[in-house]
Amino acid sequence: MKVLGITGGVGAGKSTVLDYIQKMYGARVIQCDQVGHMVQEPGQSCYYRIVEAFGTGILNGDQTISREKLAAAVFDDYDALKKLNHIVHPSVKEYIIKEIEQERVRGRVPFVVVEAALLLEDRYDRICDEIWYIYADEKTRSVRLRATRGYSDDKIRKIMGNQMKESGYRARCSVVIDNSGTIVENAYEQIDRNLAMHGFIH
Repeated sequence: MKVLGITGGVGAGKSTVLDYIQKMYGARVIQCDQVGHMVQEPGQSCYYRIVEAFGTGILNGDQTISREKLAAAVFDDYDALKKLNHIVHPSVKEYIIKEIEQERVRGRVPFVVVEAALLLEDRYDRICDEIWYIYADEKTRSVRLRATRGYSDDKIRKIMGNQMKESGYRARCSVVIDNSGTIVENAYEQIDRNLAMHGFIH
């Protein structure tokens, strides 16, 4: 059973790609962001370490971690963000490795897909058989982020500025899926072709 890594810049349309692969091929999709939220829940591996590091001011009334308050605590603070990542990322990777092994044992899915914006930076290439880059040009991504998330131009610039450059993705990914167009079926055709060519489906 192969493991496919999916990455790309914010607004590239990774969720659209994941939904298609899951529905069309029955693959198991694991999104690092979702796992990251799970390991921060009360009683989970990262909860107490985050509260210890950032204080009880980041908690909601029900003692859960407020994503908004935590995001504000690390926004524009490189050291704080590094501290948070150092707590969360190893736990996320550990969880994903266990899930992949369990899927191998169960043998119910054709392949596993792991998605994260920082897939390359966090060295998921050691876990994945291949990593694919979901590409969309910056103008298209900006339009999508304004429309779907209501981001300001300033916020979009900051987020994009903190992410890996296109050349970095292209140099380290084995497949590039161009998701810039308005006709999503074009991206689907690229996915179908590459899944077959690279042995994920038979």
